[in-house]
Amino acid sequence: MSPPHSITPERFEAVLFDLDGVLTATAKVHAACWKRMFDEFLQQQARRDNSVFVPFDIRTDYPRYVDGKPRYEGVQSFLAARGLCLPYGTPDDPPQRRTVCGLGNRKNDLIRAVLAADGVETYPDALSVVRAVRAWGLKTAVVSSSRNCRAILAAAHITDLFDLRLDGEMAAELTLKGKPAPDTFLAAARQLGVPPQRAVVIEDALVGVQAGRAGGFGLVVGVARRAQADEAQALREHGADIVVTDLRDLTGHD
Repeated sequence: MSPPHSITPERFEAVLFDLDGVLTATAKVHAACWKRMFDEFLQQQARRDNSVFVPFDIRTDYPRYVDGKPRYEGVQSFLAARGLCLPYGTPDDPPQRRTVCGLGNRKNDLIRAVLAADGVETYPDALSVVRAVRAWGLKTAVVSSSRNCRAILAAAHITDLFDLRLDGEMAAELTLKGKPAPDTFLAAARQLGVPPQRAVVIEDALVGVQAGRAGGFGLVVGVARRAQADEAQALREHGADIVVTDLRDLTGHD
């Protein structure tokens, strides 16, 4: 008998994967770009206010306020945590403009430059699982808040491994709420023709596992690649049924 938290074709019909930190090693790149953007802004703000500069903390601020959220929501969330408020602006604001959208666009410029220079690294364990479940006949999807999702999949040469991509651009077109709301995962399952109870959500972000739990999915998997106890505990507390450091534990594939 299969372990209760394994993925088998008898139990499930689809697996929905987050992108950054699950399929690709871009989460750490995103975190570094968020830090660079916010630190530049916070230094300017400290000079304006004649206050102490407190830098963006990747270890605490990134998972709490930014990770897994749509870009502009991440900006708003972090600024609110610091007691700061900027005009929202518009999505076509230039990156130097002091608006929520301007800061988000500055971060996006930074991540695009890094990806263009360094390419995209994938996680072998994740691709092993994607190929395994597809061989069993399960459907696969990428569900990501990133508006760069399509470009990242193409750069990593893994676009063809997925039946569906539902990313930040598509979510905006469909007016879907971002994670932790379950809307994007539910829309992906609907487009695949699979009920949530027969689908697996695999996420590394706290808001991602929250979204999977809120959507009533059959299995919500948290990915804690650094194998830190506090990270795993936080994922469980936010809705993960199981937390793994290696996704191959879910299928028994090497």
